[in-house]
Amino acid sequence: MGFVESIGRYRVGRTIGAGTFAKVRLAVDADTGATVAVKVIDKRMVIRNNLMYQVKREITAMKLLNHPNIVKIYEVIATKTKICLVMEYVSGGQLSDKLSYLKRLDEKEAKKYFYQLIDAVDYCHRRGVYHRDLKPENLLVDNQGNLKVSDFGLSVLKKPGQFLSTSCGSPCYVAPEVIQHKSYDGAAADVWSCGVILFELLAGYLPFQDCSLTNLYRRISRAQFVFPQWLSVPQKKIIIRILDPSPITRAKISDIFDDKWLQDHCNPSARIENDDDCDVIEEASTDSDSSHNTEVKETEEMTAETDRFINAFQLIARCSDLDLSGLFQEQKTKLASPHPVQETFDKIKVAAKDVSMAVKRMNSSLVEIQDSKLLPRSNLDLTLSAEVIKVTPAHCVVEVSKSTGDLRSYKEFCRSLSSLLNGGQLSASSSDMECD
Repeated sequence: MGFVESIGRYRVGRTIGAGTFAKVRLAVDADTGATVAVKVIDKRMVIRNNLMYQVKREITAMKLLNHPNIVKIYEVIATKTKICLVMEYVSGGQLSDKLSYLKRLDEKEAKKYFYQLIDAVDYCHRRGVYHRDLKPENLLVDNQGNLKVSDFGLSVLKKPGQFLSTSCGSPCYVAPEVIQHKSYDGAAADVWSCGVILFELLAGYLPFQDCSLTNLYRRISRAQFVFPQWLSVPQKKIIIRILDPSPITRAKISDIFDDKWLQDHCNPSARIENDDDCDVIEEASTDSDSSHNTEVKETEEMTAETDRFINAFQLIARCSDLDLSGLFQEQKTKLASPHPVQETFDKIKVAAKDVSMAVKRMNSSLVEIQDSKLLPRSNLDLTLSAEVIKVTPAHCVVEVSKSTGDLRSYKEFCRSLSSLLNGGQLSASSSDMECD
């Protein structure tokens, strides 16, 4: 493997996978000689697209999980421009690649993969982690032919029984209740995705397909699919139980494990039942303001000098609340506004203009504020967000957060906004309003 650069003690080689905001690269641990995969996330792209919490979720979720059928995360390294997740390397590639040339699997192999998938998903759910994007592209196969669940970018941490509300995942694998934008049970939604995967493994094609997204969603909502003639009655029965459009009557994971078709030729004793090391979900917060906050030292570029990096994963592991805010150096300032919400937003726009910045409305309560100059962004460029929280019809609170950029410019904006809000006094978290 040709090495092109180093990240900490890891010598990094060719790219083996790529997405919108990240690349997965092959690497070797210089200390042990072990081959690993390094997911290199573009920090600026993540911040610009307001995906900081998604990255934090992925790291937190993977930190909680230790299962033979889940890709392990070894270490997190942060630089000025990148976040690098050092993970277990799974040499067999994606299950989707295997399906692309085999079309469908024989019953024995399909059952093995499905059993391992359900076991891993059950393990996640018992720890309050819901994947929400299960599909063959996120399932890897190792050189022993074992399945590994990966890519927890859309995962969420919840107490069992709580309901989720964000629609996400890949359309063909998404449960009816998710596409209907209802509050939903994350466990039931993951089970549905597993059912779609099982159908695809045995049939060689997806149960729900249509060139029109509207028609596709209609088929999913009604569970309209046709079995191929070669599926056996036991196979059809388990799929029908899982692909039930009602999450209430849909098969639970315990029902799936009890199914006779799955029990045949499977080894139930292989399941991971031990909950002794199960982390409590309350300890998995990514938004805590506790004194455990850890600021990750940043470097301009990736180099081989290991003393220029802080192993964020080790710091995370020591923190009882698993706080990850240091990965993005977020700072916050709160301002009282004696104005209604819309007037407050108008004053935010004026304050942004005063410091040559532009405002982009993200939702009803949040705006993103960025440099308005038509120039390449530098390391000093500022990325802010301002959330307006309504207290009374005529009063609200503005929380300004800095994710990246120059501290002085951030303070200048806050002072300008404070002045516009009739000289409201700053209530800053820490002493971040004192100029260096």
